[in-house]
Order: sequence, then structure tokens, then C-alpha cells
Amino acid sequence: MFFLIRTAFWFSLVLLIMPFGGTGGGGNEAVSPIQAMFAAREAVSDVSGICERKPDVCEIGKSAFQTIGVRARESARIAYELLDQQFGEPDPSIQTGSIPAAIDAPTVN
Repeated sequence: MFFLIRTAFWFSLVLLIMPFGGTGGGGNEAVSPIQAMFAAREAVSDVSGICERKPDVCEIGKSAFQTIGVRARESARIAYELLDQQFGEPDPSIQTGSIPAAIDAPTVN
């Protein structure tokens, strides 16, 4: 999730730097990349301090991410089993629960 946030941030900075010949649009002033960077830095510091202001939000978020992780893992397992049933072909050389026969090794006298 942080990857997506970082990607969106850098993509927005690239869009601010690229000249398009128009103003900010909607009657607002154009924002310089430096102003956007300072605003983004303050927003990140504000979000990172939320755990100090409201610890219950961080606990609920942590529980939500754990639940999402468990559900994603279980969904992947179910999808794997369904795909294995549909497309998997059993390998006749593999016998589960058996021990391969011992190869006769030369004896030393």
C-alpha cells in the first residue's frame, strides 16, 4: 500500500514539473514542485503522528491489515487448489507416503 502512495506522490510531482502551457485549471494558481514537496512532507508528518494522537486508529488499522493478510492467504490457497484440480496432472513417478527402493550398493569386504 505504501508503494502505491509513493508512486502516486512521485507521479504527481512529475505532472507538476512537466510544462503543459496552461495554468492550474479551475481558476487556481499553478503550484510549483517545491511547494508541492513541502505540502507533501507536512502531510506525511501529520499522518505519521496520528498514532500518537489516536492510538486506537493504529490498533484498528493493524488488526485490519492482519485480517486482510489472512484472507488473502486463504484466497490464494483456495485459488491454487481450484487451479490444481482443473489443470494439474498427477505425476505417476511421484508416490506419496512411500519410500523409494534402496539401490544395491557394492559391499566393502
